[in-house]
Amino acid sequence: IEQQVAPIVADKIADAGIPLIAVEIPHPHAIFFGVNNYRAGFVAGEYLAMHAQERWGGKALWVIGLDIEEAGPLVQSRITGAFEGVRSLLPELPIEAFVRMDGRGLRERGYKLTADFLRRHPKDKGLLIAAATDTSALGALQAVREAKREKHVAIVGQDCIPEALEEMVKNNSPLIGSVSHEVNTYGARLIHLGLAMVKGDRIPPYNYANHKLVTAKS
Repeated sequence: IEQQVAPIVADKIADAGIPLIAVEIPHPHAIFFGVNNYRAGFVAGEYLAMHAQERWGGKALWVIGLDIEEAGPLVQSRITGAFEGVRSLLPELPIEAFVRMDGRGLRERGYKLTADFLRRHPKDKGLLIAAATDTSALGALQAVREAKREKHVAIVGQDCIPEALEEMVKNNSPLIGSVSHEVNTYGARLIHLGLAMVKGDRIPPYNYANHKLVTAKS
């Protein structure tokens, strides 16, 4: 996910005259294939806002984004989208309520950032957490449980990894959902893209996989 190495890799492949498809992280000279990060984030934020409306009377106090800075702006748009998704349903929230932190997609980092935030705001209720990955979401969940703040926090992640799916079906879990990037469909789509490139067909620079929100109910 370290986008700074993408130009080095892509340049060597371009020099060799090899067509390149970049999966999830954009590379120069490459056709992109992956999730529409902004829209995947928007769906997550929208669901967090719906939770606040249904459970807390629409009274959210903080919206925290656990980002991945090293992955570059396209992946970071997951958190941008999540913030806009929250704003679409809770437009009265002030800009100061939105806090973006570099979780690096890591569990221990998500845990530390969330634990530190909860310690700084020991009495605050109504925290919405949008995580760029389920791994960092699970770290945030651990911090919330240790602080015994489960009733006042809601978390949505990305990727639908098995541990997140098992967690969200538990009664009253703060992890209320995750966005599936439908990676089981990637293989066939990539083969079709590759064959089209070899044949010389015109291909859009960005090709998006489907995504869908997964919750305990669904």
